Amino acid sequence: MSPRFVGPRGLFLLPLAVLIVVAGCASNSKKDQQKLSRYTPEVLYDRGQKALKSSNYHEAVQTFEALTARYPFTPQSRQGRLDIIYAYYKLGEKESGKDAAETFIRENPTHPRIDYAWYLKGLIDFERTPYRLERWMDVTLVDRPPSTAREAFVSLRTVVERYPKSPYAADARRRMIYLRNRVADYNLGIAQYYAQRDAWVAAGQRARETIEQYDGAPATKDALRIMYRSYVELDYKDLAANTEKVFHENYPEDSIELPRNARNWWKFWT
Repeated sequence: MSPRFVGPRGLFLLPLAVLIVVAGCASNSKKDQQKLSRYTPEVLYDRGQKALKSSNYHEAVQTFEALTARYPFTPQSRQGRLDIIYAYYKLGEKESGKDAAETFIRENPTHPRIDYAWYLKGLIDFERTPYRLERWMDVTLVDRPPSTAREAFVSLRTVVERYPKSPYAADARRRMIYLRNRVADYNLGIAQYYAQRDAWVAAGQRARETIEQYDGAPATKDALRIMYRSYVELDYKDLAANTEKVFHENYPEDSIELPRNARNWWKFWT
């Protein structure tokens, strides 16, 4: 069967058909909202919970949105505002989820499950940090500032410090360690960038910042090396001697000298 030729009229009708489909979807969504608004807050909340448990996150969002729109001041609505954060998160609607979390935290600072809102907010930003493949390819540590990593760290630290008995505190702490190392790697990458260009003042400052702010991260070893080399190059003998002493106290088996810049085999473009 030969393909049919779509003439100018057919081309004109295609976008019209798309508009009709989109309008139909919007109309159906509006009808669903109107239908849901007829239920009591108790029924709406139960429906939203069932949708969450069955992993029907789209229906959960619709139900909780109808609940908060129709009955904004009920206890069920307040709880629905918390549960919709998770539904947004599972749908991959990170911006909506983050906005919902921030609104809930702002409006319900004494809620008994406020720790959960902080945890979800941190989780949303945590999962927006660069993928491991990007990290392995070394395309994000200097070129892309880990702003979401810092925001996630603050939210997760809030869970750990304010709500240490929270069931989410242990996982939040583990994620904090990863994020600390992530941001420390980013800072170290910048220090290395300056060191490779003999910008020793900037390299030393960034290395010192890495050590002071992210103590315990693996990147602090090379940060100490860069700081020592910076002091040597700038002829700050006392500071260099102190840095060398600190390095050998922490890494007695290692050399403080910066390793030579080895060319990675896979970076064929460098």
